Amino acid sequence: MVIKVFLASSSGSTAIKKKQQDVVGFLEALKVDYTELDIACNEENRMWMRQNVPSEKKPTNGIPLPPQIFNEGNYCGDYDTFFDAKEDNTVYAFLGLPPPPGSKEVPVEERNGDAHGEEEEGEGGEEEEEEEVAEGETADDEATEGDEAPAEEDEAVEEADEITEDTEARAEEEEEEEQEEADDDREEEELQQLEEEEDE
Repeated sequence: MVIKVFLASSSGSTAIKKKQQDVVGFLEALKVDYTELDIACNEENRMWMRQNVPSEKKPTNGIPLPPQIFNEGNYCGDYDTFFDAKEDNTVYAFLGLPPPPGSKEVPVEERNGDAHGEEEEGEGGEEEEEEEVAEGETADDEATEGDEAPAEEDEAVEEADEITEDTEARAEEEEEEEQEEADDDREEEELQQLEEEEDE
C-alpha cells in the first residue's frame, strides 16, 4: 500500500504550500512511505485526483485543491481531515495503515467504533512529556508543601516562644508582687513591734 500525496509544486498560494509542507513533513516524521504526485506539471495526475476525490468532499466549485491524500486508489482526505486525524492521534487509521509496533494508536479493528485512537508513535513523545510535566508539577507541589511545613513549624516555635515569654513575664510579676507583700508584712511586723515596745 502506497500513500499518494497530490501536490502543486508551483502553487502561487502560500497557504497551499504551507499545508503541503505540513502533510509531507509529518509523514516523513512518522517514516510513512509515500509518493508525491505533482498536479501542476502533470495533467494526468490532476485529472486523476479530481476524478477520485468523492463528490461530497469536493468544495462548492467542484475543484479540490491540494494537498489531497490517497492510499492507492482509496481516498483518505484533504489537509483539514488530515489535521483533525493528527490532532486526534489517529493518523494511521486516517491513512488506512496499521500502526507500527510500539505505537500507542489502537488499530481500527480493535477500536470498537471509537473514533479517537489512543496515541500514535509520532506524537507519543508529547503525551509522555505532558505526563512527566504533570508528575514534575506534583513533585513541585509536594516540595512546596514540604516548604510550608517548616514555615508552620517556625510559626509554632514563635508562638511557643511568645507563650514562654508571657509566662516568664507573669512569673516575674508574681514574684515581684510576692516580694512586695513580704516587704509589706515585714513593715507591719516592725510597726507592731515598735508599738509593743512603746506600750511597754
